[in-house]
Amino acid sequence: MKTPIYAASLLATAVLLAACAGADATRPDAGAQFGLPEPLPPPGMGDPAVQVAPVDAFLARLATHCGQAFEGRVRVDTPAQPDNAFAGKKLVMHVRSCGADELRIPFHVGEDRSRTWVLTRTATGLRLKHDHRHEDGSSDAVTMYGGDTASPGSARRQAFPVDAESIATFRREGLMASLENTWAMEIEPGQVFVYELSRPNGRLFQVEFDLSRPVPAPPAPWGSELAPE
Repeated sequence: MKTPIYAASLLATAVLLAACAGADATRPDAGAQFGLPEPLPPPGMGDPAVQVAPVDAFLARLATHCGQAFEGRVRVDTPAQPDNAFAGKKLVMHVRSCGADELRIPFHVGEDRSRTWVLTRTATGLRLKHDHRHEDGSSDAVTMYGGDTASPGSARRQAFPVDAESIATFRREGLMASLENTWAMEIEPGQVFVYELSRPNGRLFQVEFDLSRPVPAPPAPWGSELAPE
């Protein structure tokens, strides 16, 4: 497992610096009671060039849990699916590798280690892809589907409408219900992580992971020796 701590720490430091700057800007001036002039604003305040982008802040939040694994539960499944592959299974996410521009998070469903969420920083935002593999490491017929962020999102939540490449894959495989998919992820470090799938027809599926209780890391996902780490 490769976990570039330096890259993750840079992102985390950027978020902390921005937060500290915001706190200093709103703190009452202790010198005012002595008639001293108000201090100049901290360097960079109001300068968009030094603000932390929501995407970077979101990745930094995830990176604080790099190397850790967490157990989850299905929080919402509406309308309930009779063929739900997650029912009664142990659900574990593993923030397995963190680079400056990419995070890989295997999602284990019972003994099924076929799924990995791949988050990649792009020039305009963030991309989510689902890397699906068979036990022998080969790619599934439906793999690397997902989408790019259509808005800046926030440090807490990012949403990914289905992209054209994924629509083509879904059409080819007859998965017509997935043509309007939007995926989303939410994180409150040390508290909760949520993976979500929604559709305009009212379909909503969410898995919630308890970030306050790390669990032992699961085995490597299928095909990990063939995927970049």
